[in-house]
Amino acid sequence: MSARLRAALAVVGLGLASMAMAQGSTMDEIARYREMLADGNPAELLELKGESLWKTPRGPKNASLEQCDMGLGPGKLDGAYAQLPRYFADTRKVMDVESRLVHCMVSLQGFKYEDVTRQWFSRPGQESEIEALVTYIGGKSNGMKIDVPARHPEEARMAKMGEYIFYRRSGPQDFSCAICHGQDDKRIRLQELGNLTTRAGAGVAMSTWPSYRVSQGAVWTMQRRLIDCMRQARWPEPKYLSDSVIALQVYLQKTASGTVMQTPGIKR
Repeated sequence: MSARLRAALAVVGLGLASMAMAQGSTMDEIARYREMLADGNPAELLELKGESLWKTPRGPKNASLEQCDMGLGPGKLDGAYAQLPRYFADTRKVMDVESRLVHCMVSLQGFKYEDVTRQWFSRPGQESEIEALVTYIGGKSNGMKIDVPARHPEEARMAKMGEYIFYRRSGPQDFSCAICHGQDDKRIRLQELGNLTTRAGAGVAMSTWPSYRVSQGAVWTMQRRLIDCMRQARWPEPKYLSDSVIALQVYLQKTASGTVMQTPGIKR
C-alpha cells in the first residue's frame, strides 16, 4: 500500500470518527433537551383542556362524555388507552382511542361525524378538540403497561392486517414501514429509527404517544403520526380513522405489550 493511499485512508478514518463523535454528541444534547422539557411538557396544558371537554355537557344532546365506554366500562379511563385498540361489541369493530372517541361524541353528544372529524389535527392558531381529549385519555394510562393481546378473532385479524401493511412495499418509492423500522441501529439524518418488530423498539415508540412535537409546536396523536409516516413514504394517504391505520396500531401495540406507558411524551 502506497504512502499516499495510507494517508488518504487515515483522513477518511478521522473524518468518520469525527462524524460519529459529533452525531453521538448531538443525540446526547437532544436527550438532555427532552429531559429538560419533560418537567414542563406543553402537552400538560392540552391534557387539562381535554379533561374539561370530557366532563362538560356539549353538543345537540347537551351531554358530557363521562358515559363513554373506552373498553373498561362507561366513564372508566384508568388504563383504557393502554388496552386499545380493541373489539367493541356495540359497533362490531376494532377501534382505537380516536375512532372510539368520535363514536361517543356522535352517539352520546349528538355531534355529526363530519363536524367532529373536520379538525382532527391542530393547525397554526387552531387547536383540535380530539387531540386534547386523546391527550387526557392517554394520560390516564400513564405508568400502566400496554396490554393488547389481540385474542378476539377480529383483533387477531386486524393484527395480521397490520403486520401485512408494515412489511408491504408500496408507492412510487417501493417503500415499506419495515425498511426504516425493521432492523436495529438505523437512522435517518440524526433521527434514530426504532426497530418496531421487537418489544423494546415498539415499546419505545408506542408508550409515549400522544406526544408533544417540539418541531411542530403541537401534540400529535398516533393516528396523525402513522398517517404522516405513510405520506412521507409516498403511499396513498389513508383517511382518518381508516381500518389500515387502526390495524397498524393493533400490530404495533401487540408487539409493544408489557411496556409501561409514559404519556404524553416529547418528540423532536
